[in-house]
Amino acid sequence: MASVVVANAALGGAFERVFSLLYETIKDVINKTRMYESILQRLKDTLDLMRPLVKNMLLSNRERDLPEEPTKRLIERMEKGEKRVWKYSKLPWWKYLVRFHYANKLLELEKDLGRFFKVDLSAWNAMNTLESMKGVKDLSERLSLTRLNSVASCAVPRFREFVIGLDVPLKELKMQLLKVEVSMLVLTAPGGCGKTTLAKMLGDDKEIKGIFKENIFFVHVSKIPNLKVIIQKLLCKDDPDFQSDEDAIEQLEQMLRNEVNENKSILLILDDVWSGSESLLEKFAFGLPNYKILVTSRTAFPRFSFTYKLKPLNDDDAMKVFRHSAGLQDGSSSDGEMVKKIVKGCGGFPLALKVVGKSLCGKSAAIWLLRVKKLSDGCSILDTDIESELLECLQSSLDFKGHEMMLRECFMDLGSFPEDQKIPVGALIDMWSELYELVADGIHAIANLHEINTLNLASLVVTRQDASEVGSYYSEDFVLQHDLLRELAIHQSSQEPLEQRKRLIIDISGNNIPKWWMEQRQQPINAQLLSISTGEKFSSWCNILPAKVEVLVLNFQTKNYGLPEFLEKMDKLKVLIVTNYGFFRAELGNVQLLGSLPNLKRIRLQKVSIPSIFKIPLPLRNLEKISLFMCNIGQNFRNCSVEISNAWTNLMEINIDYCNDLLEIPTCLCYVVSLKKLSVTNCHKLFALPIEIRELASLEVLRLRSCTNLSELPESVTSLQNLRILDISNCLSISKLPKHIGELHNLNEIHMTGCLRLRSPLPPSTMNLEKLKLVICDEERGKLWEPIREYFHMFLSLHIDIRIAEKDINLNWLANRF
Repeated sequence: MASVVVANAALGGAFERVFSLLYETIKDVINKTRMYESILQRLKDTLDLMRPLVKNMLLSNRERDLPEEPTKRLIERMEKGEKRVWKYSKLPWWKYLVRFHYANKLLELEKDLGRFFKVDLSAWNAMNTLESMKGVKDLSERLSLTRLNSVASCAVPRFREFVIGLDVPLKELKMQLLKVEVSMLVLTAPGGCGKTTLAKMLGDDKEIKGIFKENIFFVHVSKIPNLKVIIQKLLCKDDPDFQSDEDAIEQLEQMLRNEVNENKSILLILDDVWSGSESLLEKFAFGLPNYKILVTSRTAFPRFSFTYKLKPLNDDDAMKVFRHSAGLQDGSSSDGEMVKKIVKGCGGFPLALKVVGKSLCGKSAAIWLLRVKKLSDGCSILDTDIESELLECLQSSLDFKGHEMMLRECFMDLGSFPEDQKIPVGALIDMWSELYELVADGIHAIANLHEINTLNLASLVVTRQDASEVGSYYSEDFVLQHDLLRELAIHQSSQEPLEQRKRLIIDISGNNIPKWWMEQRQQPINAQLLSISTGEKFSSWCNILPAKVEVLVLNFQTKNYGLPEFLEKMDKLKVLIVTNYGFFRAELGNVQLLGSLPNLKRIRLQKVSIPSIFKIPLPLRNLEKISLFMCNIGQNFRNCSVEISNAWTNLMEINIDYCNDLLEIPTCLCYVVSLKKLSVTNCHKLFALPIEIRELASLEVLRLRSCTNLSELPESVTSLQNLRILDISNCLSISKLPKHIGELHNLNEIHMTGCLRLRSPLPPSTMNLEKLKLVICDEERGKLWEPIREYFHMFLSLHIDIRIAEKDINLNWLANRF
């Protein structure tokens, strides 16, 4: 067949050469002589008509690898004709008889060309029509075969595993997928939660099969997707002739469009799509009617509107899966606290339950007891070789590269906080600002948390949705991390030798202090981050030498808690986070040790009573930020010394939240001239601000959010010439703004949602706030601002953005009060 192709190509060149020679000869003769000009002109016109037709014949025959006998005969006639025309042009004028003879030969050539139109061209047209009809039939058969083969090669895989606890998720997933507005749905969860199993169940569901029939395609995408290979599977092509990814997509779209044109519905399931594949998913979104895509991924892909998050199994279903995998019969004596502890350690992850269950199946009671003891001693189910399958699955979620490596580090830092506890966003910002030098008012840290949330490595809970305040107010927000993912973070952090670890996370149950800590000699700690969690029975510290620690996280549950003596040796410490997870507030002792920390920049204390930190201020020359959450501070604040301004010369930010014994802000804080942010929120007994607040010449942010008993802002507030943000949201008792508020010439934002008693018209001086750009308020307060906005627009050509906060009906914020 290849020889035919070569011959056809050569024939095309021959025709073009002969045709051009004959055509030019005839045209030349017409120009030189007038005798028999009409015959020659007709020949020229015929050739003009023939040229494109013969080219199409040659091209068509070449594509179908057909022989070229008719064209060869035509070329032979044209060669003879050219010679006759050439000889005719050379005859002298007086050889009439000879000229007459050649004229007849030209007429024969004209008849031969006419025969081409009547016979050869007609035959070719008929054959071409038949071939086209056959091609359409073959194309239809190929598309049908492609569809059938694709269904076979991309059919929903059969699942044989024991499935429990997915019936309700299947109904919810199916309901969401079948909504008219949903064209692409992302099924997301951490690794090992059963996303692929649920997708298989969906593809095998009777209702789904009734809707989509044989047009359900299931393709495993993998971590490094190859678009051509994926489409090759869908089109069932052994040797695809794709010129590019775009060509592959076009061929797939054509196949799907043919199916849709036949009023068929299509479901494409793309399984195991990894982070960074948004552009790949968009290529499959053809916008066809009755065409839906289900994506399973560990990443939530916020770019796409519709997401279904698969949750871990509840306790009852987790127990059933584990018992089945462990080979336990109903009513077996193995039931009890021992099994419950093992199941709890699996955290409702189906993969963990199956792997751990199989590892214990048929084993002796001693093996079971050993496993329970390890879990009781704080050992993770990830710390044994038999769970390598589970560990490999979870570790693959942490394969970050390049600039994403920061996310891996941030994820592992989450292990610094106790299991089943809320992690304050403010604490993470303090940590990461120093460890990784993240700046810009916490926005970079917040962005990292959103990425970690998207990757299902933790859950970011934003308690208030009246935002437009990204990065500016995060006091009530927190992070939740699944216990198994926390164990993964700790496991990853502990792979290096003790003295080489970047972060050291110590969880002390009772007084079971690690053996290395009990040694007589001082233990050097080279980690940057040191986290120590202790329980209710913890009583005493051991001596260590954490000389290089920059961030210290202390978590405890006792009623009285003394800071460790080794704290005074931590001369590189920049961040101290002390959190009481007990029910009652605890007395914090050894506070005087903080005075020996020359580089301490950030202090965060939660649920403690502080007897002396303000009354006798410690000389913390580099302290930049102090955060007090649910602390008892009122008495100490009232008696604080004016010397605080001399002791904390670089203090720039104070955050006081849910400190219910705070009645008023002490005058001494008003002389900290370096202070830029003062946030007193959810302090419901606070009733007044001191007149001396005018002394805070550097203050840029004043946040008094949800201080429900605060009745007014003192007129002296208007002296804060550097103030950019004023937040009095949910200050229920404030009924008016300061008369001369217009003197805040640098004010950019006012937040006043929920100021229910503020109903009177705004002070006339408000019209002087020429730098005001944003007002966030409720609908009623928005009406008060309308005249101001009209004035700015008409007379100053300025624009104020008045945003009406959406009503946020949720109780997430209550979680921080207990």
